Amino acid sequence: MSLANKLLHTRYRVNDLERTVRFYREVLGLVELRRHKSPRGSELAFLKAPESEELIEICSFPNSGPVQVQTDLTHLAFEVDSLEAFGQHLAKLGLKYSDDPTTSSAGTVFAFIDAPEGYEIELIQKSGVTAGAS
Repeated sequence: MSLANKLLHTRYRVNDLERTVRFYREVLGLVELRRHKSPRGSELAFLKAPESEELIEICSFPNSGPVQVQTDLTHLAFEVDSLEAFGQHLAKLGLKYSDDPTTSSAGTVFAFIDAPEGYEIELIQKSGVTAGAS
């Protein structure tokens, strides 16, 4: 018997549910699957990346006070085909990387953008794609 079988979702609490959901849909291309209100009054939106099973739960619960995200506390990481192409997509939206593409010692290329509320999003270029190639 295994104790935990599968990661189902990760929750991020936010101050502005609509702004955050719009960011994940428009900037990252996530799909909003459903929304509902929890028994305690939280507004919940569930999103999913097209090729993932795990969900992201965005939660607004003003009764628990304002969200204050600590620097470098947590982040979500998403695979992208090309960081150059993603950077062009960001520019069209009037956005840019908070940390430009960097190649690790293992050859992985990654970059960061800032999501609403101060959460970081890491973007990792698919392996086998040359940095700067689109």
